[in-house]
Amino acid sequence: MYNLAILGGGPAGYTAAEKASKAGMEVVIFEQTALGGTCLNVGCIPTKTLLYSAKQYYNATHADKYGVKAENVSFDYAKIAQRKQKIVRKLVAGIKQKLNNEHCTVITGQASVVSRTDEKVVMTCNGEQYEAENLLICTGSTNFVPPIPGVKDNAAVWDSTAALAATELPQSMIIVGGGVIGMEFATLYHELGVHVTVIEAMPKILPNLDQDIVGILREKYEKAGIKILTSTKVMSLEGNKVTAQPEEGDAITLEAEHILISVGRRANLAGLEALTDLEINRGIVVDDFMKTNLSNVYAAGDVTNKIMLAHVASRQAEVAVDRMLKQIPVQRIAYNAIPSVVYTNPEIASVGITEDVMDCEVRKIPMTFSGRFVAENEGETGMCKMLIDKKTQSVMGVHMIGNPCSEFIAAASFAVRMGYTVPEFQQVVFPHPTVSEILKEIL
Repeated sequence: MYNLAILGGGPAGYTAAEKASKAGMEVVIFEQTALGGTCLNVGCIPTKTLLYSAKQYYNATHADKYGVKAENVSFDYAKIAQRKQKIVRKLVAGIKQKLNNEHCTVITGQASVVSRTDEKVVMTCNGEQYEAENLLICTGSTNFVPPIPGVKDNAAVWDSTAALAATELPQSMIIVGGGVIGMEFATLYHELGVHVTVIEAMPKILPNLDQDIVGILREKYEKAGIKILTSTKVMSLEGNKVTAQPEEGDAITLEAEHILISVGRRANLAGLEALTDLEINRGIVVDDFMKTNLSNVYAAGDVTNKIMLAHVASRQAEVAVDRMLKQIPVQRIAYNAIPSVVYTNPEIASVGITEDVMDCEVRKIPMTFSGRFVAENEGETGMCKMLIDKKTQSVMGVHMIGNPCSEFIAAASFAVRMGYTVPEFQQVVFPHPTVSEILKEIL
């Protein structure tokens, strides 16, 4: 009997497997398709690989801003897609090697729970039965397909997985959903010359982010030619035609070669039907240490429906394993200090509260206060915004737009996590010249 069985080999699953094995636990991990989960195979990594190629093409076609001439610039999307697959294979192999090095048992197949007692959990996979003292559920999430008439069995409709699998670019694309996934795909397609329309039911794109920051992105994208329709609901599809209803005015009909549905993801609960007493509320309910209401069952990652980000999943997995090992003290996850990035061009990075959450002192400056930013972002302004508690002077949130803010949002995350006050943060020395110095300038 194993000490720990893990359902799912994504960021939560493989992180937990490695950590538990290093601590001396006997671990078996089940993965239905390929190690790395959604993030590595059909999410974070392939998306960013394609976006980087698009960014290189975009930079080449705009090189004259920097005194560089690049004539007859072109791209081969089939080769871009091949490179994406090569990188995915390399990283998947790396994870497999890590788990092999730690002597984890890796089973490829769809695992299901058969029964559970306080002493053990019994599972089946590929006709074999497995037993473990503890179960960690890391089954992730799946694309949500809204019940829009005409979506099902429509060859013109893609989800993010189908979009990433394509080896040819469409001439035009309608993206249903202006969240993170939708806006990243809008960036990819637009920079490679595809005519893009984004339809978002909410009044604003990226509705969970700071709207000063989002406003800058939207203005730039609309000037560049991306059509963005907010407060607009998709009513039906007929082939590659979309009928949408704005909040005000008459219904409109739009047409594109493909329609990408990116309206969010839902927790994947397949294989858990035998856990009839497991508490579920849109996702598996867990405590601060990722323990469910069942004594030897834990959950981590998207399946908990907390924050669907790979780095959150990894941290949740670490906390879950520490709890199983009865580590003291077990650190709670600082959800108030989780950094997030939207890989548009320019990038958006944020951590902590937004302005509508509480009454804070608001400081904001253009990213051009950084000399390095001015040198490398011709014609861009960007913004850095900081929210400070009026009483304690603690840094409560930081929101930025401008390249490459994804690479130093961790510094702001550290400040929020540790409860730095403005005077304490002012003592941090930033290297010069770097764009990260914007965090010093705003103080």
